[in-house]
Amino acid sequence: MIAIFLKSLIIGYSGAVMPGPMFTYTVDKSLHHGAKSGLLVSAGHVFLELILVILIYLGAGKYLTTDTAKTIIGLLGGIILVYLGFGMMKEVYLNQISLDPKSSKDEKQGSMLLAGIVLSASNPYFIIWWSVVGLALIMNAYASFGIMGVLAFYIGHIISDISWFSFVSVLVSRTRSLINLKVYKVIIVALAACLIFFGVSFFAASLRYIL
Repeated sequence: MIAIFLKSLIIGYSGAVMPGPMFTYTVDKSLHHGAKSGLLVSAGHVFLELILVILIYLGAGKYLTTDTAKTIIGLLGGIILVYLGFGMMKEVYLNQISLDPKSSKDEKQGSMLLAGIVLSASNPYFIIWWSVVGLALIMNAYASFGIMGVLAFYIGHIISDISWFSFVSVLVSRTRSLINLKVYKVIIVALAACLIFFGVSFFAASLRYIL
């Protein structure tokens, strides 16, 4: 069972460290709200993963990989990411950001938890990974140790997510004091552009299924 845990941990890190909407959003929120952001965003992410593990275990994985599911997830996810990206640019344009965490807009912890869920659910590649790779790993863990094997797999996976995004958040929050306001705004705009790019990519990929 230790082997399943370690395998899940390593595979989890290989996915977590790849740049994507979650990483981009975590960096943005860490600049605004400090080191707690990574933990909160990843908590929403791992909650959705728990739901997916349960659904896949119950046999729903095959429905998540259908063209209809890919299209709906991609279209809605693309819209959400573009909306978040333009929202970040709007804050820069209206000069609503600050390097002082006390003067930045308060954001309830629940909103970052929810964002972790929404950003994960809006990424069609996240759903596909869990429906294909995740399914194989879950079934292998179950065949070896039953429900305890599945639990070991899930714990290993979420530790990789939480530890990585928490590390990113702490690193960003500790170094933001070295950044001046102009550079800070450039970083926010760049992160926003990344979110918009991801959103357009998801949307375009979904249109290919429709056409």
